[in-house]
Amino acid sequence: MLPERKYSFEGVVASLLFIALLIVVMIQIFGRTPLFAGPVWTEELARWLWVWMAFIAIAEVERTDRQLRMGFLSEMLPAKYQRGLFTLIDIAYLGIMIHLSWIGYKTVLRTWNNEAVTLPTSDAALYASAFVASFLIINRILRRIFGRTDLNKNVEPSL
Repeated sequence: MLPERKYSFEGVVASLLFIALLIVVMIQIFGRTPLFAGPVWTEELARWLWVWMAFIAIAEVERTDRQLRMGFLSEMLPAKYQRGLFTLIDIAYLGIMIHLSWIGYKTVLRTWNNEAVTLPTSDAALYASAFVASFLIINRILRRIFGRTDLNKNVEPSL
């Protein structure tokens, strides 16, 4: 099995969205000074970039298995049972994410004809963030579940 790369697709995309967000926020800040009149669309675009960045970043957190958890009960279990417990939790999480992807899909369809307030696009472009991110997250959950079947791997991620 190949080792995980330091930088992932999700991490790079989330980072680029963060840089774009910083640029848009700087335009907003300078647009409130006498230097120049700020464009109206920056507030809405900043919100959209934030949402996309946050959803894509969740997939990066799943890749590195760094989500918040309380492990005091699971740490009392032997490694074999910890592996089973974490697999059951991931299977439940996978079911939730599949359901959320369906909700995201229906939301994109429902908002397809809604026009954004200041941006020349449909509101569906904003709601597509949850739909796209859900597939990235599902991919990472499946990789973690199938990677856990290797008995030589650590059960807990290294912190």
